[in-house]
Amino acid sequence: MFKTIGILILFTAILLFQLPKLKQNGEKKEIWTFSILLFISTTLCIAVALKVKIPNPFDLIIVIFKPMGEFITMALK
Repeated sequence: MFKTIGILILFTAILLFQLPKLKQNGEKKEIWTFSILLFISTTLCIAVALKVKIPNPFDLIIVIFKPMGEFITMALK
């Protein structure tokens, strides 16, 4: 629980430090992108701190491209 609170404090500090600069320059797209990426990274950091098993994105790539590679290999023989 203390790790989660620490992570939330850290990411809130990052938000409070960066957001005024983006607002000052009127960068609305950058604000949305920054907010979405900060939310995703906060969620992942909290999940890691709570020892939640996070799937490896490379496994999904293997599942998608392995059958295609086998098909291409079979087609070229």
